[in-house]
Amino acid sequence: MDSKRLDLNLLVTLEALLVEQNVTKAAARLHLSQPAVSAQLSRLRDMFDDPLLIPVQRGMIPTAKAADLLDPLRLALDQVRATVATHSSFDPAKARLIVAIACSDYLQTAVVRPLIKQLRIGAPGMRVALRTLDATQLEAQMARGEVDLAFITPETAPPALRAKPLFEERYVLIGRRDHPRLRKKLTVEQFAALEHVIVSPRGGGFTTPVDNALAALGHRRNVVLSAASFLFVPELVAQSDFVALVPERLVRDRSDKLTVTNCPFPVEGFGIVMVWHERNHGHSGQRWLRETVSALVGA
Repeated sequence: MDSKRLDLNLLVTLEALLVEQNVTKAAARLHLSQPAVSAQLSRLRDMFDDPLLIPVQRGMIPTAKAADLLDPLRLALDQVRATVATHSSFDPAKARLIVAIACSDYLQTAVVRPLIKQLRIGAPGMRVALRTLDATQLEAQMARGEVDLAFITPETAPPALRAKPLFEERYVLIGRRDHPRLRKKLTVEQFAALEHVIVSPRGGGFTTPVDNALAALGHRRNVVLSAASFLFVPELVAQSDFVALVPERLVRDRSDKLTVTNCPFPVEGFGIVMVWHERNHGHSGQRWLRETVSALVGA
């Protein structure tokens, strides 16, 4: 291929065609007419000496060469976009930016909820799409542009992603506001005898690392309920005699309904980091968002 014939607009069209695998959808994505995109596809086929996309019953499928082109093409175009964005001024008050954030339900409450409140004041045109965190898919999701930012524990963060520590979290014991057993400092034995709610993200588990630490002290916790989500727990505890160990940031604004106290023995906490892909590193809007998150959590 003659490099002198390279046309950035054609490469942008090729990216859209490979992602959408449909001329009509690619045209809509590019805000061009269908005939214009068809004409550009013809030029691309000539340029690469390959059909690139083959018509099928529903849409089109990429050739082997086209499939090989997609990832390096997107990376190259993302670098161009990032370079342009870096040198463009970003005004959050006027920005129209959509960002996708992936995190656990606990972090949606602890970090994203206050972030949204702040964005409504400082960047009202910014829209946030929340996605369920899947650490095994995160790197690929970010490479495809499906997730822009994620909050995750350091040990589960994909090493290829950029990362910044946000905070260290600790566990606290919660019970209803007038829980009779939480009026005085608990012994380990008294703690174990309470009716506990635990969180098992995969569902159905009745032990956590806390139980291992408790067993080393010669005690066994009375677990009566295993929940799949932290969000369910504070409200349940507030209306019962149950207690639960939860991340402290989850219940910082719940003192009107809950008693919050320390666990009577050491419980290991965890760290949270913010991660993002290289493709978003130089984007001025994404950078502003990361700085806003860091300031919000005191990182």
